[in-house]
Amino acid sequence: MKLGIINSAFQQVGLETKDGIEHIARIGFDTIDIFTEALTIDEKEIQLIEKTCSVNNLPIVSLPVVSSGLIDFNEPVREFHLGRCRKFIDLCERFNADNLLLVLGEYIWQKEVIPPEAQWGWAVKNTRALGDYATTKGIKIALELEPFRLSLLNNLKEMVRFLDDCNHPAVQANIDISHLVLSDVSPSELSSLKGRAAHVHISDCDGKVHGDLPPGRGVVKFMPYLQAIKELGIDGTIALELEYSPDPTKIVEWVEEAYRETDRMMQELNLRN
Repeated sequence: MKLGIINSAFQQVGLETKDGIEHIARIGFDTIDIFTEALTIDEKEIQLIEKTCSVNNLPIVSLPVVSSGLIDFNEPVREFHLGRCRKFIDLCERFNADNLLLVLGEYIWQKEVIPPEAQWGWAVKNTRALGDYATTKGIKIALELEPFRLSLLNNLKEMVRFLDDCNHPAVQANIDISHLVLSDVSPSELSSLKGRAAHVHISDCDGKVHGDLPPGRGVVKFMPYLQAIKELGIDGTIALELEYSPDPTKIVEWVEEAYRETDRMMQELNLRN
């Protein structure tokens, strides 16, 4: 597998797009995931990303999108977000990316007003539609498991059920290791995603809350998870997700530290190629 990173690590501290990409290449990453907004990014920014990634030999693998509106109870809102996600898929195609990293929303009003099965059904219908559109572009949809109480996909059982209900070859899972820990998913359970996972996120946490720390700064025991991921035979990327640096002035050191530890673990397992 390749070792990548989401460029939001540098965006959060206000670093210019070009500078962030160049830092990522200098550190030694194989690939990059681009955090942007498909509805507002302009042609100049697209070309800047394309040129800087090309010059620095950094293939773009994934574009994340949070689209809770896909399961909104208002049909016009759902239709808007379908269109927005299609724009992201178009941008994936433009960047020659492999997948759209899709974060679905949460059940609303404690599941007490809108029937949960209705929101589930809207999610399945709209994700299938996105899978159809993605297929025409040669793109996959990678679904994120979010470890929050009311998230639609908040544990592995629900992820597998959702993939079963979608029953679409372009719709697969993203494996986020710290999210698995927060959802009490053991490494052995990942076998249920054999042939059904397109992408991997890696970060650490304190075992209690979503943290996006560099590996080694939290409580996650990564090696069993990485071994289980290796056994899945995913032809893809393990991307570092470092959204929140406690000291933005040291973001470069933060990313370098995360790179070294993740590379060490991948090399130890002969997982990086």
